[in-house]
Amino acid sequence: MMIYPYIKALHIIFVVTWFAGLFYMPRLFIYSTEAGEKPVAERDILRAQFAIMTRRLWYGITWPSAVLTLILGLTVMFMGNWDTILFKPEGRWFLIKWLFVLGLYAYHFSLQVIVKQELAGIFKYSSNQLRLWNEVATVFLFAIVMLVIVRTSMSLVWGIGGLAALIVLLMVAIRIYRKFRT
Repeated sequence: MMIYPYIKALHIIFVVTWFAGLFYMPRLFIYSTEAGEKPVAERDILRAQFAIMTRRLWYGITWPSAVLTLILGLTVMFMGNWDTILFKPEGRWFLIKWLFVLGLYAYHFSLQVIVKQELAGIFKYSSNQLRLWNEVATVFLFAIVMLVIVRTSMSLVWGIGGLAALIVLLMVAIRIYRKFRT
């Protein structure tokens, strides 16, 4: 069991690097989309550079981090005997956390779709839509961290209320930014 803390530490490190990619990737989408408003020569140069950055970030950091997060997370779970509490009352928080983790991987795959589209020169979403989509990772981060740290001392009502308040706050911030930008 001496190796357990090292595996747990590596899991946390790869969660952080994965989130770095999840937070920055939509920003690259936004920049590429907004580059479409520039003159053709400038647009082409910017989009070529953003495509290089997208490939390197997505395939060099974000995807490997997502895979290692999953592998190390499952390892921590089984080495720490978390699987034995899953269906006990004190393990409900863990099941809810796993639902959010599955949602986070669904979000990751949604970004994969946008990566493929943009690398193929297809820009389907506005910068405002992408700004909203950028905040989804923030909601998942808050939910998962709160479940891991606070666990059973947080009620379901307060947890859902807190997430709803966070979502409202993010939406208001995006609207304020949009007005400030224009």
